Amino acid sequence: MKVGAVSYLNTKPLVYNLPASGDGIDLIFDLPSRLADRLAAGELDVALIPSVEFFQNPAYTIISDACIGCRGPVFSVKLFARKPIAEIKTLALDEGSRTSAALIQILLKERHEVTPQLLPLPIGSPWEESPADAILVIGDRAMHPPASEFVEIWDLGDVWCRWAELPFVFAMWVARPGIDTAELAAKLSAARDQGVAHLTQIARAEASRYELSYDQCLRYLRDNLHFTLGPRELAGLRLYYQHAVGLDLAPAGIKLPDSIPTLT
Repeated sequence: MKVGAVSYLNTKPLVYNLPASGDGIDLIFDLPSRLADRLAAGELDVALIPSVEFFQNPAYTIISDACIGCRGPVFSVKLFARKPIAEIKTLALDEGSRTSAALIQILLKERHEVTPQLLPLPIGSPWEESPADAILVIGDRAMHPPASEFVEIWDLGDVWCRWAELPFVFAMWVARPGIDTAELAAKLSAARDQGVAHLTQIARAEASRYELSYDQCLRYLRDNLHFTLGPRELAGLRLYYQHAVGLDLAPAGIKLPDSIPTLT
């Protein structure tokens, strides 16, 4: 079974001790948006895809209670604004994650009645060179902002959780139609449990790779991220979906589950 995972630090606890190959799993790493495209094309059977991508296909199924979410500041998804929020006319969107791109549009519209012109921010390009009034940056490079001065910096996890009073879910394990995932689902939840139990080991192994200190890496994994798709996370996901539909960022009519079975 071909399984796609995100190639970011925030995914390490979800794939802890999950074999790269063997045991019926062929684990493939890629960027969030590319995983979604490959799942839609049938190149992957299961993938950790951005939550907004789950809204695009009513036949998709969430197969695990493991997720990437937050209950406050997330540290790795940020908006850097060169002007006051109310004066933003152009917004550059990091092409790495469509969930965060939709989230910032929702927050700008619902909180400030701002609907900026959208500009692309190609993956790997020097984002601080973008001419946009504000720039959305995700992933590991959001943890290392440049020395440039910005009028405002938003941590999108913090802004959403304060405004919505609910957690935010960035990505979930999703299967395309016709895939028997019962055995894999249990393995994914078990891998998450093992990863959460070994955050200190993960931080020690990964910190230098992402130019973080051990303490920074551990705080990020332990304090900024949440890895269980529980009832409040699902409520936050439903609210996010409602606002995405309202701004034509997702199609109407997708039924979200009321609960996710715990399979460990």
